[in-house]
Amino acid sequence: MTQQIVFVGAGNMGAALIGGLIANGAPAASLCAVDVDAERRERLAAEFGIKVWPQIADVTHDADTIVLAVKPQHMRAAATSLRPLLREQLVLSIAAGIRTDDLARWLDGYRKIVRVMPNTPALVRSGVSGLYALAEVTPAERERAEAVLRAVGETLWVAREQLIDAVTAVSGSGPAYVFYFIEALRQGALELGFDKAQAQQLVLGTFAGAVRLAQASSEDVSTLRERVTSKGGTTERALATMDERRVSAAIASAAHAAMQRAEELARELGRAH
Repeated sequence: MTQQIVFVGAGNMGAALIGGLIANGAPAASLCAVDVDAERRERLAAEFGIKVWPQIADVTHDADTIVLAVKPQHMRAAATSLRPLLREQLVLSIAAGIRTDDLARWLDGYRKIVRVMPNTPALVRSGVSGLYALAEVTPAERERAEAVLRAVGETLWVAREQLIDAVTAVSGSGPAYVFYFIEALRQGALELGFDKAQAQQLVLGTFAGAVRLAQASSEDVSTLRERVTSKGGTTERALATMDERRVSAAIASAAHAAMQRAEELARELGRAH
């Protein structure tokens, strides 16, 4: 029997998940969305052929899985509307910075909760999502949660909720780090004489090709890097310049700073309500 999934909040990530599930064979009749924005509801209905509703109470009685995809600052209000309707449904939260204990508290102690941190490449079904489940979630329910996220990319379970903050720092924020590096290398290409279109083609093609090579190879990326770095050559000079400026250390420090901020936000959002 096909599971019935309700998306509460249907912004970019909610819509990406809906599109990924349908592309993977989920019937439109098994999905529906709740969103206060009438224009967004109309767009979802037109694009995906799913039912859309303005209020949570209209649909959750038929749901097996409820995906909370609202903004973090709206999560408590969504939980307040949802809690009288919960029986045995699985609740997935993809709101950044909302800890499971806080969400369970807003749901009057309901604990069939999986916390998920996807990232923006999910919009093109190339995401990677970290998942953490409370003890009350059964193995079958974990599989249901994973199936939702596999529709838009890879999945990774973590055993401790704190590691979701680490997932946020690495893969959640990570696309911005990659875009930052792309911007910097593109600027270098422009300064070396290429026009904007040429610079874009060279840089994006290089990134995409390097990632595909790393994914296809059984060797560590350090070995792949060494193979490009001939002694006394151009790559060695470039990497030496990066080492002098401590680029590698700066990237690692950035990930630590992102995790620290994720932890701070979780405390702030939990205290705020």
